Amino acid sequence: MGKEIKIALVDDHALFRNGLRGLIDGNHSCCVVAEASDGSEFLANPEAMNADVVFMDIAMPILSGDKATAMALERKPDMKIICLSMFGDEKYYLRMMEAGAKGFLLKDSSIEEVFAAIEAVMNDEEYICNDVMQALSGAIRRNENTEILSEREIDVLLGICRGLSTQEIADSLFLSKRTVDTHRANILEKTGSKNTASLVVYAIKNNLVEI
Repeated sequence: MGKEIKIALVDDHALFRNGLRGLIDGNHSCCVVAEASDGSEFLANPEAMNADVVFMDIAMPILSGDKATAMALERKPDMKIICLSMFGDEKYYLRMMEAGAKGFLLKDSSIEEVFAAIEAVMNDEEYICNDVMQALSGAIRRNENTEILSEREIDVLLGICRGLSTQEIADSLFLSKRTVDTHRANILEKTGSKNTASLVVYAIKNNLVEI
């Protein structure tokens, strides 16, 4: 991942912060430079605000994670914020998406996923862990907003957001796998997305699909 990445941990449970710090600091490419127990403490901490990547809980006292995320990104738009929560309810993640978070993990995610998320957001990509992706995919339904994409591209996008494979999308739409691949490439180009996680975030934030 190149130069050492500065990490900030924002969570109201000290034991969880300490555990995550120990795992992250054990990797030579990352270093935890700051901790905070709530959103307001995070915003007031210069070292935390200077971090490259911030792991942000949602439900915290004084100032919640989604509000702290929005306020932090107003000050520092290039900050990479990864939502890290106990909640599996997709509505919590939607709030963090709208606030501008780039990554989404559950607190029981593996350390491998933690580092995968760090690498993704540092490459300006979104990252959604499998459990969160499944929660979102299970709740997604089609919206009638088709101004940006064609009707068929919306069909393909919906399948992608639901976690279907290219072949499964092709079978459901009675298309060839190659045609679906072409639609996917066009969708990525039109939306400026880099991967499936980016497509899901883009689709939800732009009301192309609904939760």
